[in-house]
Amino acid sequence: MKVFRVAAVLVLLTGSTYAQQLPNINLLQDGPAKTDEEKAADAQREKAYKETLKKIPDAKASNDPWGSMRSEPPKPAARKTKAGSTAN
Repeated sequence: MKVFRVAAVLVLLTGSTYAQQLPNINLLQDGPAKTDEEKAADAQREKAYKETLKKIPDAKASNDPWGSMRSEPPKPAARKTKAGSTAN
């Protein structure tokens, strides 16, 4: 019976070791290579995309509708103290 237990432990230990040594399996196979027409279409699409990015104007300054109404930034509120409070 003791031999059976030792054999079972060896099987369990070798199983995990074997699982760690399996070769890399890539489940996502590489797709077929692109044809010259597809490559040209991709290059043209990329060129059009870059040209479109150049047409986007630069970002303007803050879009604050009340910005011209303020003369200076708001001042922090003063702390209010309780009158007549006593310390314990």
